[in-house]
Amino acid sequence: MKRELKIFDNPKNVKRLLILFYISLFILLILDLLIHRHSEFAFESSLEFYAVYGFVSCVALIFIAKILRIFVKRSEDYYSK
Repeated sequence: MKRELKIFDNPKNVKRLLILFYISLFILLILDLLIHRHSEFAFESSLEFYAVYGFVSCVALIFIAKILRIFVKRSEDYYSK
């Protein structure tokens, strides 16, 4: 019998996880301001470049997956023929 982990059923644990997430986010933001980057291009040295690049890449992957779905989609009764 598989035992399920029900840590996130308790709202107190969810709140702790969110607090930990926000603390780590704040620490990473401070470190991002303190660490010097050795960039090859001028646009890479801007503060928000990597966040924008990651967001645009994620959105592009979603749209590419929607287009690929047209070509690789199977019919509903593919396995029950």
